[in-house]
Amino acid sequence: SSRNDGHHAALFFTIYEQVPKYNFQVQYELAANELGLFSMSTFLPDTTVPDKGSPGFFTFIAEPDPSENAAVIKKVFTLIVDRSGSMSGSKIEQARDAAKYIVQHLNEGDRFNIVDFSSSASSFRSEHVPFNQDNMDAALHYIDGFIAYGGTNISQAFDVAIPQFKSADDSTANIIIFFTDGQPTFGITDINQLLNHINQTIQDNNVDVSIFAFGIGDDANKQFLAQLASQHDGSADFLGDQELEEKITQFYMTIRNPVMLNTQLTVTPASIVQDTHPEALPNLYKGQQLIVSGRYNEPGTVTVKLSGTAFGKPVEYTYQMNLSDSSAERYQFLTKIWAKQKIEDLLLQYYALDESSTEAQLLKEEIIGISMNFGVLSPFTSLSGQTGIEEREIVDHKGQTPGSFEVLGNYPNPFNPSTTIRFKVNVNWHGLVTVKIYNSLGELVRVLTLRVSGPGAYQVVWDGTLANGQMAPSGSYLYIVNFGNDAVLGGKMTLLK
Repeated sequence: SSRNDGHHAALFFTIYEQVPKYNFQVQYELAANELGLFSMSTFLPDTTVPDKGSPGFFTFIAEPDPSENAAVIKKVFTLIVDRSGSMSGSKIEQARDAAKYIVQHLNEGDRFNIVDFSSSASSFRSEHVPFNQDNMDAALHYIDGFIAYGGTNISQAFDVAIPQFKSADDSTANIIIFFTDGQPTFGITDINQLLNHINQTIQDNNVDVSIFAFGIGDDANKQFLAQLASQHDGSADFLGDQELEEKITQFYMTIRNPVMLNTQLTVTPASIVQDTHPEALPNLYKGQQLIVSGRYNEPGTVTVKLSGTAFGKPVEYTYQMNLSDSSAERYQFLTKIWAKQKIEDLLLQYYALDESSTEAQLLKEEIIGISMNFGVLSPFTSLSGQTGIEEREIVDHKGQTPGSFEVLGNYPNPFNPSTTIRFKVNVNWHGLVTVKIYNSLGELVRVLTLRVSGPGAYQVVWDGTLANGQMAPSGSYLYIVNFGNDAVLGGKMTLLK
């Protein structure tokens, strides 16, 4: 059931005798006369702040006029489609359907092209062509000819696509949607060299283009795709084998109608606000909210300036944002919005690294800590039991399968003064397990280790003391069980004196 008074809405949902395993998604629309720039904020008491950051949380929202008469910026658009042999079966069928959907939903005044590749790359036309009935029909016929075979020549696909943007200028939204399901096997196959080559090609041709990358299945190189997208004002997403058509068509509709490019946001005075996300703002699209969240250390009024370009000219909007001096119960969800966007930015950094590197492992632990402290899901955590985010799922299996390692919880919980952390190894794994214990501020307070020799149940005792030998105070603690590069699991426990 729902309640809506025109200014505030509440949604009520009840389900019995089931453990929540997924995010809940709510779709809503704002009244046309309420659109524009607006904000929300809450200032938490120090004792309730989930970490050691500033106690204030805010969310700033910008949404353009959604009406049919609202002017939108024309696009110069290229779809790059992987049709290598690994795309055979349902994936190439979904790729054809997604490509057709996009072509059929271009706007009048747009120019477009299609580049498809396997061991070599081909192009629908030698340059971008206007969107009209004849070109659409010809493109649909071209897409029908996609057959999955051969290797994966990503470098040649971009060699074909990028120079075609030389005729575009800053008055249009220049966009590439690129999807692939595998590693490069033809052309440039080294990932670092490939990324450098694409960047150099963009620079040599003096083009400004946003790249949105999609990895399909387990073999797509997340590190490459994340870096490629983040370095070119885009985003990367990673899909299951059966999600290609649905996810890409949905995504295209979010970027179909651009209204502001090169979006920038500044806050004055800057000293009050910190840790804003996303760090790189996307372009602004009709019908899509631009949501920026951040934290603040003192209440007051700040000036928010949202600027960018539209139709080749600079545009700027200012908004006076009042940062609350008290905790508003109805705005407690703002902490979760901030945590979710923070995690998304950290994931971009994580995927840009070798996942076995020390830097990546530290980022992973930071993401897990934010997820568990603020009660939001991440790729490394899952919903469990009655207390929310408790256990991390295996993400980088390194030859292992989900279920190879299990955390069995700690007992007793709550505890005083000691507790036993238990876990299980279900495969022939040998190595040193590290158990890191963090307090509610995200500070590392103790490190425990245990040697594991093959399958079996293991346990390690935390005696309730800190690294300096002092007794830990009452409160909530997180424990992260690290099986080297094979898995990281976690849980939450409470010391109650």
